[in-house]
Amino acid sequence: MPPLRVFTLPRQQSLLLPAVINPFVQDTKLSKAAIIKCVLLGIFLVPIRAVLVSLVLMVTWPVAFLITFNHPVKGAEPMTGWRRIMCRRVMAALGRAYYFCMGFRVVIKGRQVDSSEAPILAVAPHSTFFDGIVCIVAGLPSTVSRVENLATPIFGRFVRCLQPVLVSRKDPDSRKNTIQEIESRAKSLGHWPQVLIFPEGTCTNRSCLITFKQGAFIPGVPVQPVVMRYPNKLDTVSWTWQGFSSKTLLLLTLSQLYTTVEIEFLPTHIPTEEEKKCPPLFASRVRDKMAQALGVPVTDHTYEDCRLMISAGELTLPMEAGLVEFTKISRKLNLKWDIVKKELEGFASMATSCKGGRINIEEFASFLKLPVNPALEELFALFDRNGDGTIDFREYVIGVTILCRPANTEDVLRMAFKLFDTDEDERITREEFTALLRSALGVSNINMAKLFKEIDADGSGFITFNEFQSFAMSHPEYAKLFTTYLELQRYQAIQEANPGELELSGQISDIQEESTSDKKDD
Repeated sequence: MPPLRVFTLPRQQSLLLPAVINPFVQDTKLSKAAIIKCVLLGIFLVPIRAVLVSLVLMVTWPVAFLITFNHPVKGAEPMTGWRRIMCRRVMAALGRAYYFCMGFRVVIKGRQVDSSEAPILAVAPHSTFFDGIVCIVAGLPSTVSRVENLATPIFGRFVRCLQPVLVSRKDPDSRKNTIQEIESRAKSLGHWPQVLIFPEGTCTNRSCLITFKQGAFIPGVPVQPVVMRYPNKLDTVSWTWQGFSSKTLLLLTLSQLYTTVEIEFLPTHIPTEEEKKCPPLFASRVRDKMAQALGVPVTDHTYEDCRLMISAGELTLPMEAGLVEFTKISRKLNLKWDIVKKELEGFASMATSCKGGRINIEEFASFLKLPVNPALEELFALFDRNGDGTIDFREYVIGVTILCRPANTEDVLRMAFKLFDTDEDERITREEFTALLRSALGVSNINMAKLFKEIDADGSGFITFNEFQSFAMSHPEYAKLFTTYLELQRYQAIQEANPGELELSGQISDIQEESTSDKKDD
């Protein structure tokens, strides 16, 4: 039997797996000793801290009401005079008292510059609802907040004191207006307070820094990076998409003797002319600087990955199956979120019976209604980027986009159609369909009947080119499988005609195929 034309293929480094597979899960393990300690301390600390926090809030709300009374929310000028003094001194002092009563010990490193030097503070990693403490430490700068937060009882008044940049989900122009407002404040030459932004846009477990959103970097003004750490033996603060609920975290945190948080102000990053013209580059370089200070890697995950996680869970897949590093995948492969979501649904239909969100070659073959054969094995090897014998959703998306969809050209489909259509009457009968698949791929009669019925959309008993093309477009794996089969046939024919030759050329052929189909410019 001639050797198969499957070799270890060179892979584009930028599409390999990230250093952190899932930054949106926090699996805190509580030992029996830790549980007993929390219970014993909690019996005394939780009631005391709850009373103290309530007293602080009772004092803070009237002060916040006084500061914001008769002061417009939208279109307002920055607070001046006594309002600004009370906000920066009285409210900041009450904020510190609030977190002190909850048991937080704050360690500040570095020096915060004023708004004339750095109009924007970029804070990361964002990992918990307790991160609001950085606003207190930074002197209550403006933040970006949803309009709905202003209606929250008690805390809505506190948010108004920050004079936030408001985001409205109901306004279709909200994103554009938000960026314009951030830019206006950032370029006010100190007229407005600094704007504090969490550029990650969602909570992670602090194991890496995910993609920064561009809002803080579009104005092209100096940005002061601020990093946060929670160097505690027991992590009771991380609030991620998978992990403890907010109530459980609050209870656990209140049950600790103290919770340490480190806030470090890094040197201001002044953008170059190149960075001013390219916000993604500006964001990336600031993120790299912060990751270096934290000693963690960077990944290309975003909030869209969280949405895909939720979709994966709804499709009965493990939630982490939806993680694809959306920013990188969408940029390199030119994919929109709804397209990736559709591919996830297709992958789910293939992986319904598997555990862990990965499929093996038997499940891959079963989904395609084909037996395991050399052509299918080679196609599977092209999908299986890390060579572990399984395909996850990320590998599936890359494979379908890079390998399969380019094979769905009209020329390739015309060639395939002509191979089936032996009598050249512009339609494929069941007998023609059966004869080729049985001889080429060894498909059973049962599977051939199911596959024929799927392609024959109008149930006419024969397949037209339009039906053939429509099926291929919605099932791109078949087009690549067909071209792989033709390449194998050609390779084996040359092997038989010239034994011992083409071992090297086969490898070169694969490398060339990889360079044209499985690589994009970085």
